[in-house]
Amino acid sequence: MDILGHPASGLLPSALYLLLLLFLSFRSKAGNESAASAGLIQAFILLALIVHGIQLHDSVFAANGFVFGFAQDLSLIAWVGLAFYWFQSWFLPISSLRWLAVLFALVCSLLPSLFPGTLISPKAVSDPWFKGHFIVATISVGLLSLAAMHAMLMSVQDRALHRQLAIVPDSRVAHWLEDLPPLMTMESLLFNLLYVGFALLSLTVFSGLLFSQTLFGKPLVFDHKTIFALVSWFLFAGLLLARWRVGLRGRAAIRWVLSAYSALLLAYVGSRFVLEVILQRV
Repeated sequence: MDILGHPASGLLPSALYLLLLLFLSFRSKAGNESAASAGLIQAFILLALIVHGIQLHDSVFAANGFVFGFAQDLSLIAWVGLAFYWFQSWFLPISSLRWLAVLFALVCSLLPSLFPGTLISPKAVSDPWFKGHFIVATISVGLLSLAAMHAMLMSVQDRALHRQLAIVPDSRVAHWLEDLPPLMTMESLLFNLLYVGFALLSLTVFSGLLFSQTLFGKPLVFDHKTIFALVSWFLFAGLLLARWRVGLRGRAAIRWVLSAYSALLLAYVGSRFVLEVILQRV
């Protein structure tokens, strides 16, 4: 996409995310965040999301068809994760996720410039069923990406509480950990993300299985993507079932989340990466 008619403007979302990270770094040195500063950061995130979203839509749903690849997939996942963070941060104490979400968006927004993707289907642009499936799939993986980042934060917080990490007292990391909500609150927020993400993932996986011919123009094939998607679904389902039946929590829950998310990435990103970069096929 050429925003304002200039080819280099495809890097504009990345530049905005980089400026935001620099500003966040400056604010962390300055001390506590004021209400005005917090509002400015939220407005800047929204601006970056709008620019990034326009770029993604116009480059994926191009005039000649549906252009996609692992880079576009990661960029979309990062966009959804940051968008959900932005919305939830107005109501929930999840500001600790901001650095990770913005950094993830910065890295992933650069990838489509390096790997432009391939034309998957000229008909997909006008097919509402395919668009619906694609949007739900992207939202579900984006939410579960945010949940995975949240789980990683919980792992760091848990290890710091048990003195398994060498944290310098009165350092920036120490103050950052002190600002995190209690682990019980973090765990509750994690499972709220997982419930919504799993519901959308279920809709994605089973609509793909049942309507493969309609959505993709070919009968269902149990390839690596399908197998890893099912493995991920069963892992997330097992995690939520264990949470309901035996109250699974703590490090076991975190490891389960990260394992299920790894399988999900292999399904939706890894398969495309292998085809495009390693095997040089579409």
